[in-house]
Amino acid sequence: MTPYQSSKYLPQENTRKAWLLIGIFIVITALGLAYVKWWPYYGKALLAADQHSIGTSILTGIGADQAISIWQSASQYTITYFKAVWKAALLGMIVATLIQALLPANWLQKLLGRSTMKSTLIGGISSLPTMMCSCCAAPIAAGMHKQQVSIGASLAFWLGNPLLNPATLVFMSFVLSWKFTVLRVIFGLLVTFGISYVANRFAKPNKINELVASRSSTTSNEQHSLWTRWISSFGKMFLQVVPAYVISVFILGALQNVMFPVWANEGFLVIVLFAIVGTLFVIPTAAEIPIIQSFLSLGVHAGPAAALLITLPAVSLPSLLLVSRAFPPKVLTFVTLSVLTLGIVCGVIGQLWL
Repeated sequence: MTPYQSSKYLPQENTRKAWLLIGIFIVITALGLAYVKWWPYYGKALLAADQHSIGTSILTGIGADQAISIWQSASQYTITYFKAVWKAALLGMIVATLIQALLPANWLQKLLGRSTMKSTLIGGISSLPTMMCSCCAAPIAAGMHKQQVSIGASLAFWLGNPLLNPATLVFMSFVLSWKFTVLRVIFGLLVTFGISYVANRFAKPNKINELVASRSSTTSNEQHSLWTRWISSFGKMFLQVVPAYVISVFILGALQNVMFPVWANEGFLVIVLFAIVGTLFVIPTAAEIPIIQSFLSLGVHAGPAAALLITLPAVSLPSLLLVSRAFPPKVLTFVTLSVLTLGIVCGVIGQLWL
């Protein structure tokens, strides 16, 4: 083959290889989601329809007759939490590292790299089938942004996972009421697409380019084999993510009895308090439903419960820590304060309507 023929056919070979890698990524991700999310949620949806419940509240000791120690509270919550999320958390790290190891360089950037509403919409819509909690989706969103996906699209994927989860909306309609579901959809859309799109304004191109250049210089996709790149990426992510993740969950578990005061059940200040707590606290996917159901049974009014409807799933202290290496502090501060504010607004509306 002459040099001319080689240069002529090389792009086509690269294109076939690129689509093969993309196909492998899609198959692995779909199989993982089917095992971890889609099939279990089908069974849970049937349970919600039949019993109008998806289980008890994950919060231990709240409203109980006998108080438990801080150590018991922390250890019980940490064990219960990670029993619920470890498969999804592992899948999230696998998918995040496969994004960097498998997907061709600049492919995601061409698809989702612009700071436009279109990119934000695609990022948010792509979160619908993954149906993860904010912590499990955090590594994927961070990996997307490191692959030059825009801040808006990355955030929309991250926030859309817990807020617009189709399974959670189904559970909520059976367990709580259609009014809670309507509020969740409206404010979920505002957070996922509105806040994410506005967050693009906080992006500094020079900082993003430095981040991408740093990642490219350390991973060097072309110099190592696929499996070497993936194992290296997964090992680094595991060491960076797991310790802070476990410690932050343990601390929040220890403080849960202080953070959720059942004695306070109505008024604007209580809505603000529950919104702040919900923004910081961490829960598995759809755990806000039995938590809200439990609080309502204890006499907590609809306003504070509606504030938790948005703030509990959207972000948490652990999930913010997990994405802190990928997004500028100004972006995460804006997202956190925006979720808190919209949670308060949702609580006020819920107090008047529910």
